[in-house]
Amino acid sequence: VVRRHLLQRYEHQPFISCLAGFYSCRWKRYQRRKTEPGKCCCKTRECVFFPLLVGAFCFSLIFLYMWGEAKNDYNNFDWYNYGNLGFWFLWSLVLLIVAAILFMYITLLLVLAMCLLAEGQQLYLHWSHKIGTFLVLGFSITALFILSVLWGDQWKTVRLSFQVTAPYLHIGAIAIMVLLSWPVALHAIRADKKVVQVVIVGPYLAILLFLFLIPLGMYSPCIRETGTLGPKPALIGHRGAPMLAPENTEMSFQKTIEHGGDGLETDVTISYDGVPFLMHDSTLRRTTNIKEVYPNDTAQNAALFSWDTLQELNAGTWFLKDKPFSCMGSLSRADQNQAMNQSIYKLSNFLRLADSQNKLVIFDLYRPPEKHPYRDSWINRTLEVILNESGIRPHLVLWLENDMRSFVQSVAPGFQQTMGSKAPVEDLLMDNIVKLNLAYTEMSSEDIRTYAEANITTNFYVINEPWLFSLAWCSGAHSVTTNAVHTLKNLSQPLFLMTPQQYNIMWILTDLISVLLISLIFAL
Repeated sequence: VVRRHLLQRYEHQPFISCLAGFYSCRWKRYQRRKTEPGKCCCKTRECVFFPLLVGAFCFSLIFLYMWGEAKNDYNNFDWYNYGNLGFWFLWSLVLLIVAAILFMYITLLLVLAMCLLAEGQQLYLHWSHKIGTFLVLGFSITALFILSVLWGDQWKTVRLSFQVTAPYLHIGAIAIMVLLSWPVALHAIRADKKVVQVVIVGPYLAILLFLFLIPLGMYSPCIRETGTLGPKPALIGHRGAPMLAPENTEMSFQKTIEHGGDGLETDVTISYDGVPFLMHDSTLRRTTNIKEVYPNDTAQNAALFSWDTLQELNAGTWFLKDKPFSCMGSLSRADQNQAMNQSIYKLSNFLRLADSQNKLVIFDLYRPPEKHPYRDSWINRTLEVILNESGIRPHLVLWLENDMRSFVQSVAPGFQQTMGSKAPVEDLLMDNIVKLNLAYTEMSSEDIRTYAEANITTNFYVINEPWLFSLAWCSGAHSVTTNAVHTLKNLSQPLFLMTPQQYNIMWILTDLISVLLISLIFAL
């Protein structure tokens, strides 16, 4: 009878068996050991691996958050890799999937470890999971290091993201601390010395107190009083609508206009015979079929081709083949046929289209390479097209090029002079600057307000994600350059917008509920 009773007790631990099985590959009870009161939760060797597990979790979380917030710039990342590898692939999406899988794996291991600790079991991480932990830790640290070196500005994006996500990250951190209170309380109770209890509970309570008070130093422009939000920023299509049509083509700009864009942005290069045309890259390899038509000239600068030669190229088939954005929707049959028949767009035609639709235009003007006939007269030639050939009304032109600005102002006083970098207000007013065109990583609500007081508006590029557009809206930006006019146009108000009173209620309720739950857990 005694033997039967012990056998039933021996086998009746399915939950712990699953935990230990997945974590340690120890499915049998005789393979496991309970933690004795006052003793360490694991052997010396395992004490080394548990901090590594926690470190792998932290680094993988940091990388996943960073790369998730970097979605706004995935196209730039893929374009960078295209320039180095020579073929187009959505490496950014692959990296996101890998980061998410590794984070879920290491999170599962950590949850299993916490559950085993809560059940009073000794920890033993299986050798295969130890290898996996090292792989996750190494991958996360290496990826963070490489991205920091090659793409350091992305940390500015992370800092900006905190201005909108911090209130919700705070709630998530409090929830994690509530979950951790169970194993902390159990180990504190089982400890046989007061010193050990203080060592276990002290750091936990210190972190918890810090999280309770951190909202006192939190700032978000999206936490504001009702009625203080400014108008929605104007939307300027970056190379048109490159998620819906081949970039810098007539179809792309037509799509921007169809979806209610307020302006058009592009890049201007001058052909060998003096015809300004729209092309972002220095070569024609990525956005035309030059590899099929002129396979020996794929590396040649786009400005060294004549206009007649450029007209022979197709500027749309690559878009259907490469699918440059991971979030592209499917095109209708009519749009696919239209995209396949796009050609390189002439500047004069682009300006006529903008003028007919009363749209602002802004463009980067690329100086031709050495030995180009228009190397020293590139600005004059561009002005000839704008003023004499296109017929566009001058006030629709946001002139960005800084070279020969005084000359441009003398021959085209109606242009809206635009600067591509921050400068003292006095210097900007002296140069008749009315708009700043800045990278979104330079966004600052204080600077925006300072420039606005001097009647200088701000435009930020390139903003595709709704959260980033919401931050620009709350910060007071006048306009943004975007690849996603069709999605941002539908936002009726910023995401994460709340009043200080609403946030205070959310903060206080979170703290009170967490204190109640943690107190109950420690009491039980």
